Amino acid sequence: MSLFKPVKTPCVGICSTGIGDSVCRGCKRFAHEVIDWNAYTHEQRLIIAQRLETFLAQIVQNRVKVVDEKLLLAQIKHQQIQFKPEQNPYCWVFDLLRAGASQIDDLGDYGLALQPGWTQVPLSTIRDAIDKDFYALSCAYYERYISPVFVTPDMLDTKD
Repeated sequence: MSLFKPVKTPCVGICSTGIGDSVCRGCKRFAHEVIDWNAYTHEQRLIIAQRLETFLAQIVQNRVKVVDEKLLLAQIKHQQIQFKPEQNPYCWVFDLLRAGASQIDDLGDYGLALQPGWTQVPLSTIRDAIDKDFYALSCAYYERYISPVFVTPDMLDTKD
């Protein structure tokens, strides 16, 4: 019996790596991570899941504030939203917005509030902006640290 809870695949069923993207537009994993997922150890999967969770939580937090985590959790369960309880509550916010941003009238009912600068923006627009930034951050990370064209210190040497 395993001591660790298995890391579920981040796949959301919208894979763009098959059409040549280096980063999946659906789950935001890198193409090689999508391809090799089943061969990864628990620890390797956990590292990927933690990177994705950190990126998403950071982006959501810029737009939405969790005021009452217990209320958010209760509402997500009541609404039967698919989410991962072990994740950061800001990831739950994105799961909630994906499931029904256009059906939420008052974020306060979910223990949430919009950050300044986002109060007049429709939730569906916020959801789309979060997804877009999540993809952009994943792409930037890939291009900076994973891509075969990785920049090395000698490439940055400015001495003539």
